[in-house]
Amino acid sequence: MKKLLPWISYLVLIPLMAFVTIICGLFSLLFSLWDKSGRQQHAMAQFWAKLMLGISLSPVTVVNPRNLRFGTAAVFACNHLSYMDTPALFGSLPFQFRILANHYLFRYPFIGWHLTRSGQVPIDQSSMRSQVAGLMRGVASLKSGMPILIFPDGSRSSDGHVRQFMAGAAYMAIKAQVPLVPLALIGTFELLPMHTYHLTPRPLMLVACEPIPTVGMTTKDADRLTNRLMETIAAEYYERSPLNRPEPLPESQAKIPSAQL
Repeated sequence: MKKLLPWISYLVLIPLMAFVTIICGLFSLLFSLWDKSGRQQHAMAQFWAKLMLGISLSPVTVVNPRNLRFGTAAVFACNHLSYMDTPALFGSLPFQFRILANHYLFRYPFIGWHLTRSGQVPIDQSSMRSQVAGLMRGVASLKSGMPILIFPDGSRSSDGHVRQFMAGAAYMAIKAQVPLVPLALIGTFELLPMHTYHLTPRPLMLVACEPIPTVGMTTKDADRLTNRLMETIAAEYYERSPLNRPEPLPESQAKIPSAQL
């Protein structure tokens, strides 16, 4: 059966997922003609995500769901392992939110069109100025009451381990004075690792950790908060992951120097 899984992925699962993405993307664009709030487009994204998880035969179990339900905007920060992280998160988080995503994703057909029309937040990491501009757009969304989801490691992990975190999540949470919620996602790396194009179905897990309050913090606390965020996610991740925790963890990487925050 293991030998057949790649062929089933190539011939059935991946084409079906591509078809579902195109159809849902078209509906999302249609909804954007009259829905300026993005609510219907987000509902379509959640529907797409659940279809993707169903096709991949990889259900998600949410641990501590109470930490996902409170009445204020917040920054939700999750480790990044795989292209399947996005369906896992959209299919599991029970509220409307916006994502802070690399600007190049907005260039892709269907996915990029949905990101643009649904009000997602692009960030360009090519220069310090463009990074800060993207983060400030995220802060504006938070202050309007809209939660933000971000991958603080910036890109997928090539080996399944927790990578260095950048200070953007902490910066936005502090600037908006909203909670920072660590999310640990387990299983998506084994489901679809980087540079692999076939699925290995398995149960997934999303651990919602205790929110970290930021009231009273200043941007000088961003590095310390980033380290706490990474340690919290890593502790939950390695407790449940088949991988052994490396020692020491990589230090957080504040691409934006604290002096400029």
